[in-house]
Amino acid sequence: MDAEFWLQRWRDGATGFHLDRVSPLLEKYWYTLGLPKDARVLVPLCGKSLDMVWLAAQGHRVLDVKLAPLAVEQFFDEHRLDPTEHESAVGRRYVAGQIEILCADIFELDAATLASCSGAYDRGALVALPPDMRRRYAAQVYGNLAPDYRGLLLTLEYDQSRMDGPPFSVSEDEIRQLYAGHTEASELDRMDILDKEPKFAQRGLERLASVTWRLEGRSPQLLTNH
Repeated sequence: MDAEFWLQRWRDGATGFHLDRVSPLLEKYWYTLGLPKDARVLVPLCGKSLDMVWLAAQGHRVLDVKLAPLAVEQFFDEHRLDPTEHESAVGRRYVAGQIEILCADIFELDAATLASCSGAYDRGALVALPPDMRRRYAAQVYGNLAPDYRGLLLTLEYDQSRMDGPPFSVSEDEIRQLYAGHTEASELDRMDILDKEPKFAQRGLERLASVTWRLEGRSPQLLTNH
């Protein structure tokens, strides 16, 4: 799965992953993280999610990284925002108030920018990536956030043999393995949502769970002590 896959999805309007509301799980669990209002929060690969607006309204400085210029354009148009734009070493940056969007490959994001993020919110990035890319993503992105970062991760669990991703199923064991080197992952919420997602039942699933994880970065010192 390469960048062209997602660019074509946006060109085709195949964006069924977009929610026309703020995620209830974000609203329910974000405050449990205890992040300061001015924290910089990484919201990767989130399309034109309304969650960015909600996070900015809490006082956070939101940083989104996305591949599709069309997603950037639609987000700002739909919210009637007029961003300033400039080129950077990794891609074009758009800034409007508390929201900054970088149109770039997430894997090209520099370590200094990642280290400036003490918060993270991932609703659709990890589950959008196949296994080999998930390993790279967790190590390269989360492994370079502020050492004591805190975040929310939303995943799905189902029988992968019955349906091709994306979105992909990511098991508890895989979460533990992906984040073990730098992050403490704690399950906050698990819900059976197949009855709310008929399109997945139509694709052959008999079980579909939504899982919410709390992520907490562990400093190098803590890792050494463990």
